[in-house]
Amino acid sequence: MVRRRVYTSLYASLLFTVLGAVAWATGQPFVFPSLGPSAFLLAFDRRGGRDRAYRVVGSHLIGAIAGFAAYHLLAEGVALTASPPPFSIDGLRLAASGMASIAATSWAMIATRTNHAPACATTLIVSLGLLSTARSAATIVVAVCVLVGAHETVLRIANRVRGGLTG
Repeated sequence: MVRRRVYTSLYASLLFTVLGAVAWATGQPFVFPSLGPSAFLLAFDRRGGRDRAYRVVGSHLIGAIAGFAAYHLLAEGVALTASPPPFSIDGLRLAASGMASIAATSWAMIATRTNHAPACATTLIVSLGLLSTARSAATIVVAVCVLVGAHETVLRIANRVRGGLTG
């Protein structure tokens, strides 16, 4: 049990370190809150295979698109960087954008069998105006692909090492 805790913690940190290095090298938002839970889930349950990659990438793609659409339809020009005043129109627009993005993301994840809860955080990050440009939404999807790619690369290397030790 202790070994799994240590391994999962270190492995999730390794996956996130890859994203941090890309963010640092590019100056782009490759590190954002919903990727932490995704890195943890990949590290905790490493048996997901191609289905896991499809779910993780697909769900965050859905979240980014739904968040982008909701924001630009309902709350463009507003961002949740501070609490809006009570009963303000901007607060109502942000709340509506968040609600619409969660509804759309949930529906689309179920419809496409890409259920991955951290994508609901991605959709809120976009729909609440935090990373709401087309470039930011695209960067989110690329960051998820980098995370999943790093995970799959580590698994391939580990399988080769295991095969070399037992073969």
